[in-house]
Amino acid sequence: MLRVSPAQFEEWVSDALDDVPTELAQAMSNVVILVRDRNPDNPNLLGLYEGVALTRRDTHYAGALPDAITIYREPLMAISSTREQLRREIRVTVLHEIGHHFGIDDARLHQLGWA
Repeated sequence: MLRVSPAQFEEWVSDALDDVPTELAQAMSNVVILVRDRNPDNPNLLGLYEGVALTRRDTHYAGALPDAITIYREPLMAISSTREQLRREIRVTVLHEIGHHFGIDDARLHQLGWA
């Protein structure tokens, strides 16, 4: 398994966020990005979006806690054999979870290459 420091991993997550088109980044609302080692319920999960997608929000959403996008370090490192591959996997995972924030389902994300 490829290993990188937590700081390096978080920098690459930040780089992936910088790759989000400006229009999409500005449209993101009430969402935080977290980095954790593993998901306790599904240790092989690469990323997870938890919240209410922008397309499903209504007047009852006001005052809600922020949605969360969590990127899981250890599974991403486990599927990567090079630093370049890890950077790509991080980017795809970040974009995939942001896609869920915008209400895009897995089938469409696969078509877009974000799966």
